[in-house]
Amino acid sequence: MTYAELASELGVSASQVHRAVRKGQTSGLVREGKPAANPDALAEFLVHAVKYLLPAVRGGRARGLPTAHSASPLKDLLVGSDDDLVWPDPEGDIRGESLEPIHKQVPYAARRDAELYKVLAAVDGIRAGRARERTLAATYLTDRFDAARA
Repeated sequence: MTYAELASELGVSASQVHRAVRKGQTSGLVREGKPAANPDALAEFLVHAVKYLLPAVRGGRARGLPTAHSASPLKDLLVGSDDDLVWPDPEGDIRGESLEPIHKQVPYAARRDAELYKVLAAVDGIRAGRARERTLAATYLTDRFDAARA
């Protein structure tokens, strides 16, 4: 995928994608050469660091796109979860407590790619969840990156 194609899928500019890839390479999250994710480093970052680097910021009730325990895959694993958490989004279909996404274009990208949506919702499970939700989200993400490595 080119930078322009990826930018279109994510709803950001090609220069933002290029800058993110360069930062990812510097940090070890993206492999050098033909850019590709480093699954081991990415899983470690998401499971252990994302909640500190991009802490969950909750807000009032809003219409939006479900995330964390309110969306798959966590919703499928939990019974009777609390009030819905949503990324504020005018195109969203439910109301719940708002959670600031890790980037303003997350709802756009999530609507375009169901698998990316699951990963982003699991990341929010780590950022905003209780212990059980964080554990389930970490297991889901680790399994996803293990499968990518195989």
